[in-house]
Amino acid sequence: MNEIEKTDQSPPVSENPWRQLRRYTDARIAQGRTGVSLPTKALLAFQMDHASARDAVHIPLETEALTEQLRSAGYESIILHSRAADRTEYLQRPDLGRRLDLRSVERLEEYRQQHPQSVNVAVVIADGLSSMAVQRHAAAMTQALLTRLESRGFKRAPVTIVNQGRVAVGDEVGELLGAELLVLLVGERPGLSSPDSLGIYYTFQPQVGLTDARRNCISNVRPAGLSIEAATDKLIWLIDESLRLQCSGVGLKDQSVSATLKQTHKNFLLP
Repeated sequence: MNEIEKTDQSPPVSENPWRQLRRYTDARIAQGRTGVSLPTKALLAFQMDHASARDAVHIPLETEALTEQLRSAGYESIILHSRAADRTEYLQRPDLGRRLDLRSVERLEEYRQQHPQSVNVAVVIADGLSSMAVQRHAAAMTQALLTRLESRGFKRAPVTIVNQGRVAVGDEVGELLGAELLVLLVGERPGLSSPDSLGIYYTFQPQVGLTDARRNCISNVRPAGLSIEAATDKLIWLIDESLRLQCSGVGLKDQSVSATLKQTHKNFLLP
């Protein structure tokens, strides 16, 4: 074998003995190695996931497509906007994403004047940090929740969609609509294995100025995480308990056990 042939040879990929554990997690474990480097396949997969996470943050929400999905399910919607004028300002000024702009406030006040009857629940959808999550899961989550609530006699406000919105913007929407209960669906900060994770924030008696201590959060709603069915079970439990205790947040501990979770989730360390 000459020197050129020796130089052209690449070191084989060394497999990691933990490789069998990869079937239990999306975490980047047991990637193997080539010399002191990652194998090409693992490196390319990392770069693709990183690009997907960036896209999830920057791609704008297709509000028309979302409103059509909601309309097909029988739900009217109102399009609103936060005080952040565009995506750049939204990312640089989190405070502006927490409040509605003047036009949106006026629109909700006008709606309330035309519909003075009280409502139990308001569902707010905000693009947050992952429009991908909202585009994929928000309509189905809204339908699953409202189907359950309406069957129990809850009165709802129209679904509102807030562009460039953060979690706290839901409090203002809920207060302006006079809703007793607020459910906010928002795109969560994307991870390298979860660019489409939807978060749910629940607040009893929403009003501007509340802190996170007054909210309950259900996270990682997506096919590879918490299913819509399981998330709905947890949310219904929180709603029932909040009405009983007249509070939400730190005063309301999630002790729900979903039938779906019982059937599909098992500790892999146990036999």
